Parts: sequence; structure tokens; C-alpha cells
Amino acid sequence: MDRNSSGWLRGVLVLSVLLVAGCAGYSGSNLKPGVSTLPEVMASMGSPAMVWKNPDGSEQLAYPRGPAGTQTFMVDVGPDGKLQRIEKVLNVENFARVQAGMSQDQVLRILGPSGSQWTQFYSRSNQLAWSWLFCNDWNAQEFFDVMFDASTGIVHSTGQHPNLAGLSGVQPPCSR
Repeated sequence: MDRNSSGWLRGVLVLSVLLVAGCAGYSGSNLKPGVSTLPEVMASMGSPAMVWKNPDGSEQLAYPRGPAGTQTFMVDVGPDGKLQRIEKVLNVENFARVQAGMSQDQVLRILGPSGSQWTQFYSRSNQLAWSWLFCNDWNAQEFFDVMFDASTGIVHSTGQHPNLAGLSGVQPPCSR
């Protein structure tokens, strides 16, 4: 192997290691429940988009991985400052938890914030739409939509629709 090939391979190896290390922090997969601390969570995953402090001293942190990402991670940290769990929340089970009559804050605690580019106000119906991009069970991108009454901030309805932003208007596949 000549010197140029060796340098090229070394560069590819370094890039691969950095990519794997970056992905570990993306989801917090390098963190251990009951062991990792809040500062370790933030060092690994970055600053959360939202934080809720609970009456018992525990905290819930939201990590949306958008705008093109298809997942939001909710991190629960106990009153002792130790990681309790990391959960992927953009899935059918959590979508089913969002019901008519809920407040915007209740929805945020379940799904985290939607992408700002996927928030729309419809003046004629006085409704506010929040949407989350996610991967469906068939490995294709879809949106989960929540319609709020814009005056009260209460959920009116929910629904799903395909993301047709791929080539020729086809749903883009998810890279899992």
C-alpha cells in the first residue's frame, strides 16, 4: 500500500469514528439509567429544547432531532439528578395518547415541540396546526398533526399524512 492510500484510509477511519461517536450522543445511547447524571446527559445530547421541572424535583427534557430528523427523545432525570430513562416518543403509542380536549402543554409533554416550519395558523377556521415528522412502521416518512383551537389552545383533532417531499412527490424512506 502506498503512502497516499494509507493516508486516505486513515482519514476514512477517523471520519467513521467521529460519525459513530456523534450518533451515540444523538440518542443518548451512551448513557446509563441510574448511573449517568444530568450534566452527563447534557454533555452527550446537548441543550434540550424544553425542560419541565416536576413538583418532586425530577425533570423532563425534550430533544427533538429535526427539522429533517424523525425522532424526539424525552429524557427523565430523577430528583437525585440521575438519568431515569430516555424514550423515543414519535410513535403510534404516544400519538394515541393525544386526545381532543388536551392543552398545548399536555401535548408538548408527550411529544415535545414540533418543527417551526410545520406550524401553521388557519385564520378561517381559527385553528393552529402542529406537525411532527416521524417514521412509520413501513419505514416511510409521515407527519402526525394536532389541530388546536387557536383561541383556547385546546386540541380539536389529530391525524396523519404522508410526507410527499421526496423525489417526484414520493414519500422519502427513513434511514434507521
